[in-house]
Amino acid sequence: MEENSLRTNKMRTMPVGKLLFTMALPLALSMLVQALYNVVDSIYVSRISPSAVTALSLAFPIQHLIIGFATGIGVGMNSLLSKSLGENNRLRVNYAAGNGIFLMLIATALFMLFGAVGARPFFEMQSEVAETVNGGTDYLTICCLFSIGIFVEVLGERMLQASGRTIYTLFTQGTGAVINILLDPVFIFGVPALGIPALGMAGAAIATVIAQWIAAILAVIFNLTKNPDVAFGLQYIKPDIRVLKKMLAVGIPSIVMMAIGSVMTFSMNSIFQSFQDYGETATGVFGVYFKLQSFVIMPVLGINNASVSIIAYNYGARLPNRISKNLKCALGAALVIMFAGVALFQLAPELLLSLFEPTEEFKAIGISALRIVSIGFPMAGVSIALTASFQALGVGIFATINSLCRQLVVLVPVAYLLSLTGDVHLVWWAFAVAELVSMLLTLIFFRRVYRQKVKTLVPDENL
Repeated sequence: MEENSLRTNKMRTMPVGKLLFTMALPLALSMLVQALYNVVDSIYVSRISPSAVTALSLAFPIQHLIIGFATGIGVGMNSLLSKSLGENNRLRVNYAAGNGIFLMLIATALFMLFGAVGARPFFEMQSEVAETVNGGTDYLTICCLFSIGIFVEVLGERMLQASGRTIYTLFTQGTGAVINILLDPVFIFGVPALGIPALGMAGAAIATVIAQWIAAILAVIFNLTKNPDVAFGLQYIKPDIRVLKKMLAVGIPSIVMMAIGSVMTFSMNSIFQSFQDYGETATGVFGVYFKLQSFVIMPVLGINNASVSIIAYNYGARLPNRISKNLKCALGAALVIMFAGVALFQLAPELLLSLFEPTEEFKAIGISALRIVSIGFPMAGVSIALTASFQALGVGIFATINSLCRQLVVLVPVAYLLSLTGDVHLVWWAFAVAELVSMLLTLIFFRRVYRQKVKTLVPDENL
């Protein structure tokens, strides 16, 4: 990697609006495809039984945690790698990538252990319905035992993002999504002519891990052949305390945020299960809501991911004006997407729910849920767009505090109190309250970070 190539890197030279668009578009598209196959997964599972939908909802906290660890490690590596590229520090770039791989292997081993011994107790703790417990156990066990696919995929994609090569992540995630969509009906319902039996929930998990592994292989190939900014070698995988500390300072808050999300989901499932007459249905609606809202949230997260790389690079290169312009563009784009999501959920909730073979009770609860929860979308857009600055500038603790308040300190207690009324429809208002608190905290933290980190940044012409 020559110095001249670093000084002409598009992260430094391309107009910020165009740069954010070209980097975020592939990420947003790939995440939309990811959201599509998550929804399709649920659509196929809903054809098995209502209990299968509930099992998928109950499995979500652990799946969310797996993605959380993968993303957290990736964010920590991404932030250090992008900053090191901006500083023209090739050695630290390579150690950032290698130590990311080291952390990935440790996390994978932990989830494989959980899949082997913890999946069934996890479901038995949440449900007494045998079909829900058995189907959920089969699904989660397979996803955990073969979770290295999602870890390699996410880490490989983050390496590509850090150097501005986000277009390749569209191919990795897109290919994985298409394969999952094609294989779901094959393994869930079987193809007798090909000797493939109907495997139900286990089949859904098999389709998922096959897709993840293929996407992971593509991510490895793209990094080896299309990413000259990063060199790989066993010497870089050896743990380096200084590198690990810098990565974990950013990555741990991100992991904690996702872990908080898992605890929140587990807690909300428990609150919905407490409604004796329609607990299973309400839990299923909660799971379906999460799938549907991903169509709105994922593109904004794509903008967030692109912003992290852009901000971190230009912070390392000491270019404060480009950081400010990126934040303005990211916030505007996030709000446009979120308001579109509000319109969709307000005007067509029944159409969205019709994809999942809903009963009348499911529709009644679901329509109310989608309309109420979507009120908080624009506020969430502000939080997601500005939180990128916390992750990129090494103050991920602010993002952690924000997430903790939104998902646990505010959401769960408010939801619990509203559940005491006995009206499940009121519980959904807790989401809007939590998003309002989150947005206010984000604005307070952002004002401090911007003043301390960006406004005081002096350009260095030598970089």
